[in-house]
Amino acid sequence: MKVAIVGLRHCGKTTLFNAVTGGVAEVGSYSSALKPNIGVRKVTDPRLDELARLTKSARIVPAEVNITDVAYMPKETQDGGGIPGEVLGYLTTAEALLQVVRFFDDPSVPHPLGTVDPERDVSSFDMELTFSDLAILERRLLRLKDQLKSAKSIERPPLQAEESLLEGIKQGLENEVPIRDQALSDDQRRILSGYQFLTAKPMLLVANLGEDQISRAAEVESELSRKHPQFAVLSMCARLEMELLELDRDDAAEYRLAAGAAEGSVERVVTECLSLLGLVAFLTTGPDETRAWTIQRGTLAPHAAGKVHSDIEKGFIRAEVITYDDYVACVTEHEARKRGLLRLEGKDYVVQDGDVINFLFNV
Repeated sequence: MKVAIVGLRHCGKTTLFNAVTGGVAEVGSYSSALKPNIGVRKVTDPRLDELARLTKSARIVPAEVNITDVAYMPKETQDGGGIPGEVLGYLTTAEALLQVVRFFDDPSVPHPLGTVDPERDVSSFDMELTFSDLAILERRLLRLKDQLKSAKSIERPPLQAEESLLEGIKQGLENEVPIRDQALSDDQRRILSGYQFLTAKPMLLVANLGEDQISRAAEVESELSRKHPQFAVLSMCARLEMELLELDRDDAAEYRLAAGAAEGSVERVVTECLSLLGLVAFLTTGPDETRAWTIQRGTLAPHAAGKVHSDIEKGFIRAEVITYDDYVACVTEHEARKRGLLRLEGKDYVVQDGDVINFLFNV
């Protein structure tokens, strides 16, 4: 899973990146650069530890989130506007966008637009993403018109269908409706997926609070959710979370308690991103390793097997499935089989979150 951290300058993007990935990227002056910070966050999943204990696994391999801190921010840093191609490349390859919204007030870190105004900032960034998508649409529509002029009769229907779809998308964007909120069929969304439109990507808003605002975290989150129901929302103090990484467990817990900050803020960032993308995890376990594999919700067993290895998908026969809870209750696969809790599932089985699976295949 790839997530890009975005937002206006001095909103705390790199601070949040460090807090989530455990990185030590330079904050502050770094934000004027175009080259991003890139890191990885392992997904916390206690199920893996328990399964590894039961099967005496040599290693544990959690799922990972690849996180890119995109330093560039629009308008106030770039003459002529528009997202530079280098930066656009990082954004288009991301599966979800995490927009950091500044709520903290710090005179030593002036806001690039003069005042702290979260609503203005969200609207400003949405507009920048919309402009980017409109530019792509206009270029593609021009090419389609040229293609239609010379197209044979048998070639025209698909080109005309694409043209009609893109014209409708363009009209929606011009009416300030991002692609993610436009009424489109699954087939239409599949067609659009090749374009990697930015306003089609799911968005998580992270309200970045000052330490003096932590007591209002729930209130801020609720208000931001009410105003932006189209986005997932959470609130946290990124600087506090980054600083806590430098303390040992006991000191961090004491500092967190004194600040009134809830535990699990960083983990929520990861789980919200997984939820945004509709991802679930199935598990494999044995003496060699216990591993979590992320898949799209609704994935059929053969395609899930392909996550493990393409040969397993090609030669898929069936899947031996035990729910995580049943596996833990039975302690061993053998016992689960005796109790009738191990199921044999075929090609039409939809893999569920927490399924412990052994794939049977022949190539």
